[in-house]
Amino acid sequence: LKDPQPLKSDPVWEGHTDGAIYACEVGPTVGPGVIIAGYQIPFWAASPPALPPPDPRVLAAQAVDSMNLKAVTIGIVPEDAPGRVGIIGMPSWMWVEAPGESTMGPITRSASARGYTVTAVAKVAKIVWNMGDGQTVTCTGPGVPYADRYGKQSSPECGHTYTRQGRYTVSATSYWTVNWSGIGQTGTIPIDFTTTTNITMGESQVINQ
Repeated sequence: LKDPQPLKSDPVWEGHTDGAIYACEVGPTVGPGVIIAGYQIPFWAASPPALPPPDPRVLAAQAVDSMNLKAVTIGIVPEDAPGRVGIIGMPSWMWVEAPGESTMGPITRSASARGYTVTAVAKVAKIVWNMGDGQTVTCTGPGVPYADRYGKQSSPECGHTYTRQGRYTVSATSYWTVNWSGIGQTGTIPIDFTTTTNITMGESQVINQ
């Protein structure tokens, strides 16, 4: 709605005495060597024109923001704690501590505006573990937490074996797939988060000494 309204004598009224004058906003145009500034096209209408629907991508982003997605909490043996040393050649286990909606999914949220709604569903597709020794391990689930009863077994879902002693920085990158739909459109938003920890690996004879 134009504010202030043009005088009734303005040709834009097209002789009408009812209704009001509105303006269509035309955005700027940018091309190779050409920049055309945005402008308005005024017109008369008997009643307020219907607003266009909101951009579904904007609502999808709002829905994702409300999910509060975050990196996983790393579970690993040997853990990063004083005196904790793993033995090279023995299996290490990796897992996600207390996986939940915000760290693994699935999680569903919606966002609305002017009577339109977009719904987004997010879930971790995979976790890529960078083991710090030049190797990576890709796991499609949260993994199995290690327990003493497993002894020297390898992890059934997500594990690695080190062959050299040393101090290693381990990172876990969770790759999310967010599928959204609404207002006649669909789309996918890729998101990833990374967190790290440190572990120490040694030889059995050194540890025994």
